[in-house]
Amino acid sequence: MLDLTAKIRELSSLLGFHANYTNAFGDFVEADVDALAALLNAMGYQANSEQALASHISDIKQASFRKLLPDVHIVSEQDGNPTIVVSIPSDVSDNFTWRITIEGSEDNKELSGECWVSDLAHVEYARFSEEQFNKFSLPLPTLNTGYHNITIKHGDHSDSCQLIVAPNTCYAPRQVSSDKLWGFAAQLYSLTSERNWGMGDFSDLNTLIADSAAQGASAIGLNPLHPLFQHNPYHFSPYSPSSRCLLNPLYIDVESVDGFEHCKAAQQLLASERFKTTKLHAQNSKLIDYPAVAALKYPVLELLYEQFCQTGNEASAEFEQFKQAQGKALVSHATYEALYEFFREQNDDNYGWQTWPEAYQKLEGEAVRAFQEKHSKRIDYFCYLQWLAHLQLSSAQALCQQHDMPIGLYLDLAVGCDGSGVEVWANQALYVSGASIGAPPDAMNTLGQNWGLTPMNPSVLRKQAYHPFIQALRSAMQYAGAIRIDHILGLLRQYWVAPGFAAHQGIYISFPFDELLSIIALESQRNKCLVVGEDLGTVPEGFSEQIQNRGLLSYKVLYFEKWPSGLFKRPDTYPKMSMVTVSTHDLPTLYGWWQGEDLTLKRQLALYPNEAMERWEATTRSTDRYNLIAALTDMALIDNSETITKRLDEEARLEASRESSCALDKNMAIASQAFLAKSPSFLQLIPLEDALALTEQVNMPGTVNEHPNWRRKLPLSTDAIMDQDNVQYLNSTMRDCRPKHG
Repeated sequence: MLDLTAKIRELSSLLGFHANYTNAFGDFVEADVDALAALLNAMGYQANSEQALASHISDIKQASFRKLLPDVHIVSEQDGNPTIVVSIPSDVSDNFTWRITIEGSEDNKELSGECWVSDLAHVEYARFSEEQFNKFSLPLPTLNTGYHNITIKHGDHSDSCQLIVAPNTCYAPRQVSSDKLWGFAAQLYSLTSERNWGMGDFSDLNTLIADSAAQGASAIGLNPLHPLFQHNPYHFSPYSPSSRCLLNPLYIDVESVDGFEHCKAAQQLLASERFKTTKLHAQNSKLIDYPAVAALKYPVLELLYEQFCQTGNEASAEFEQFKQAQGKALVSHATYEALYEFFREQNDDNYGWQTWPEAYQKLEGEAVRAFQEKHSKRIDYFCYLQWLAHLQLSSAQALCQQHDMPIGLYLDLAVGCDGSGVEVWANQALYVSGASIGAPPDAMNTLGQNWGLTPMNPSVLRKQAYHPFIQALRSAMQYAGAIRIDHILGLLRQYWVAPGFAAHQGIYISFPFDELLSIIALESQRNKCLVVGEDLGTVPEGFSEQIQNRGLLSYKVLYFEKWPSGLFKRPDTYPKMSMVTVSTHDLPTLYGWWQGEDLTLKRQLALYPNEAMERWEATTRSTDRYNLIAALTDMALIDNSETITKRLDEEARLEASRESSCALDKNMAIASQAFLAKSPSFLQLIPLEDALALTEQVNMPGTVNEHPNWRRKLPLSTDAIMDQDNVQYLNSTMRDCRPKHG
């Protein structure tokens, strides 16, 4: 048993699992060997056999020597003497040839050369039984940034790999503007209007863009727009997508689709009493009724598709070009949606590919190919929906540019995908099914967190030359002037929860951080897109500075920017390379924070692990309110601090509640935004919920059905937001604190 345990730990270490970590409470936590074994099994290894483990260990140790070239190689554009390591059997001493195919060259330009092994610098030696290998450093020519390919050949042996030359840093703020910029953060689904069908859509976004730009805003931040599950509209968390490479068609404004007005069948459907009743319900419901919205939009979109197929106009050629450009990812997604629909019609309990017949659980299977042939038109319909979403979101970013918004759309890239979705189904070798990404225990979540997102195997990701990651970046960046990478710490290390184990038993695994940052930099420069790394929570010392040095903006939230004493850091301490905001979707709004709405809700929903934690949060919040008053007073942003303090003191004496019943003064709320606006941070985003003085937060972590996450509508029509006196005062303040200089 001891040998088995030792081998489990050895294999785990080779794969990048951490033997231990120090948690948020300062405790030393050792990786549970049974949890490690479960994760190894989920990754396809046999962790219950010493012999099998020994074989796995041997294979991994030998792998890099038995290949002439690595799986992928990344060099910096600034490296004046780039090299690549090649592995050669020790009995080879003669010459070999190399050839580099340059990306994007019209004439398939190649560079080539010949080299003698004896002329190369020796790097490493290894012996496996009777076989011996040597690794050498092969000098490379200087190349422009891009995705090139290198091939090595000696005798009858050859090997190829992708050679990525990347810039050292991302697209820089100074390339966007010399000003300090600001904008609004919106949950797209929450936008309301008289014309939408029950949830915010891309036309509502256009209204917000035009009105915000007129006020001087430079960016509009949005929730993830990834596709969810079209035939399961009850699955509506934007952070649990089916894929990160396409769009959610529920955001399509159906009435703006080309041909809508001339589609008689669609107009007849809209005129029906049933449709009008459902639409009225969807529009008037306090919370978003996603099934109702889906029941309205998709039947009409099907009719528009039928008309589109019959007309055969110039748009048909554009549609074909779109499908060709999107390639395999689009075909996989559309096939998945068609299969999901097909099997859901047979059984309402069929949620995702794991519930389908075994023959359909692999994209490359014969049954799936036969289905694609038989249902090609239905698959084409789902491609059509993606095309419509693509057109409307592209138009939104074009509108930003027309209004001279330096950034325009700021899109969110979720940390991962739902395990029952298309990305996992289409690339099962990459994903570790059964395992889940999460977070270790901390003061807020003492039992740890299981996010239900299936992780990528970092070793396989590298073997696939990072193509899935590159595709996710490109999919977001093509529509945006900036993207936010959720939980960017996950590119350094991820906390995995093994199948059958509790969240507090999770284990960290390392990811190839430097190489992933290089790819981000390359895609950022190519797409002229800023990158914000969400680096909240417990991160290693120096991590935020590290990503800033690579040109990513750090993510700073007012609530968390405090000194160890509890005092709020002053604006001049914020880094230039950062995006600042008062709050986020997972936190209370500023007004809710001040009044303790989140604390009340957590108590009502029994989210506190114990009374001590509840008391600690209430006490801390009370202290934070006083400290915020002090910070705003110190910056000469409020002149009624004495009045506010007296009200808080009186409340404390009366012990009226464990939170504050003292409503936040609107001048103080705007002063809080001005506080951040005075920082040197390049970008500031103001959640619309804060601009409108709302107290209810978007999402309450730790809840599913207990709280209306991702379902709240804004109380005002989108075209009326900027007309509010409070919002006009806020906008004026932002223009004063963050002026544009042309």
